[in-house]
Amino acid sequence: MMTRVDPITAAEAISGPRKRAIVIGAGLGGLAAAMRLGAKGYAVTVFDRLDMPGGRGSSISQDGHRFDLGPTIITVPQVYEDLWAACGRNFHDDVTLKPMDPFYEIRWPDGSSLKARQSTEAMEAEIQRLAPGDLKGYRKFLKDAHRRYVVGFEGMVAKPMHKAWETIKVLPTFAMLRADQSILGLAKRRVKDKRLQMALSFHPLFIGGDPMNVTSMYALVSHLEKEYGVHYAMGGVQAIAQAMANVVAEQGGWLRLGETVDEILVTDGKVRGIRLDSGEVAHADIVVSNADAGHTYDHLMRNASKKRWTPAKLKSRRWSMGLFVWYFGTKGTAGEWPDVGHHTILSGPRYEGLLRDIFINGRLADDMSLYLHRPSLTDPSVAPKGDDTFYVLSPVPHLGHDNPVDWEAEAPRYKAKVLAELEKTMPGISRRITTEVVFTPETFRDRYLSPNGSGFSIEPRILQSAWFRPHNVSEEAEGLFLAGAGTHPGAGVPGVISSAEVLAKMVPMAPPMPVDAVPLKQAAE
Repeated sequence: MMTRVDPITAAEAISGPRKRAIVIGAGLGGLAAAMRLGAKGYAVTVFDRLDMPGGRGSSISQDGHRFDLGPTIITVPQVYEDLWAACGRNFHDDVTLKPMDPFYEIRWPDGSSLKARQSTEAMEAEIQRLAPGDLKGYRKFLKDAHRRYVVGFEGMVAKPMHKAWETIKVLPTFAMLRADQSILGLAKRRVKDKRLQMALSFHPLFIGGDPMNVTSMYALVSHLEKEYGVHYAMGGVQAIAQAMANVVAEQGGWLRLGETVDEILVTDGKVRGIRLDSGEVAHADIVVSNADAGHTYDHLMRNASKKRWTPAKLKSRRWSMGLFVWYFGTKGTAGEWPDVGHHTILSGPRYEGLLRDIFINGRLADDMSLYLHRPSLTDPSVAPKGDDTFYVLSPVPHLGHDNPVDWEAEAPRYKAKVLAELEKTMPGISRRITTEVVFTPETFRDRYLSPNGSGFSIEPRILQSAWFRPHNVSEEAEGLFLAGAGTHPGAGVPGVISSAEVLAKMVPMAPPMPVDAVPLKQAAE
């Protein structure tokens, strides 16, 4: 997909003179923005420093195994369907989703477990088995989740929130729903069993939030799962990213991979284009940054004056946790450990104490909770026949705390601790590992240019959400827009895809192509 052709000249040659748009970053949010802009008539060029589209949703292939590097769970397929429809296409023609049932299994150190299911009857049977005294409270929690879904997802996710009034007018409803209470606080109010409190409140970890401090509005995730299910994209999320890149190309857009944008050029308060680290300059009418919002304002706009997102302001923000992710392949294990499914959460002996160490104390604890992904059970393309592909993820402190972890020294020791935990679930696995890749917060900092090596940009606390988050239409320069995890509505695949929908509501349609413009194909004839 990489090309050295001048993207503006090439785009105009294909489809005549059009308004020019540059997208920085081919992550899912950037690709969604490029698709939306292409549908609005812009000549779009996407720049990304990686060698394939997808950003954190890309993959690495090694020794016959494909490791999906980032998101693995697909919820709310509707956001993809709407995106494709906006481009005159059908999502399901390009991507195959496979529903998961159960969604995932949570295991606790005492040997107990819970399988999350979409069916109300099946899920209530799980609650009855695990904590029969909490069934009534669980039903109340589901009602709480639905009310928060109506307000927080249907009412806000795809809506521009750059005007303070849009946030102010929902405050009475937020007060009624006790949005000031944490998601863990809500779970404690509804159920008494500690394990069930964890099972109902851990979801914000998948978008970088501390369940003890992020708003109870995130209970809406439980409703999203129940309403839309949990799916796996055959070929991994990389397959979705490639399908998005294909749509951009079919619209006449261009992807320039393996190229790093070093600066957003601003003159008299208006964006003029970008400069690559090679020194090359590309001009555009609008620029969309899918880079982390912190990197956008702290580095890409380092030479532009800023009113709100100054270095001091960014430093004062709370950032999402870091991630230790170990990707590995095993030989001849396809039929082994039949009780270990596609998605498994291995809860550690502490919940709240571990959260405090990760988010507040910035301390790398000896104990851990792990997310284990085994896609080879569902997708034979990820591993050689008879083998398995895994990844195991542990939330860890980001690099912005006092005395940050030296991961160059600590990674081998921490990996050994993770392996010891995996041996309890999959005995003998240490002897079957044949290939591996390890990502630490330092990898996220260097590969994705993520401030503090955080996994999900700015933490989604209530005063760092909606209007309080970096806006989709930049406050700092005319013609600059933001997409992705660092802007509204936030991290998570539905969030970053929806950020492009928000952006599209604020970017005007490009003027129609002049009637005398001659497309390249027609000229060649």
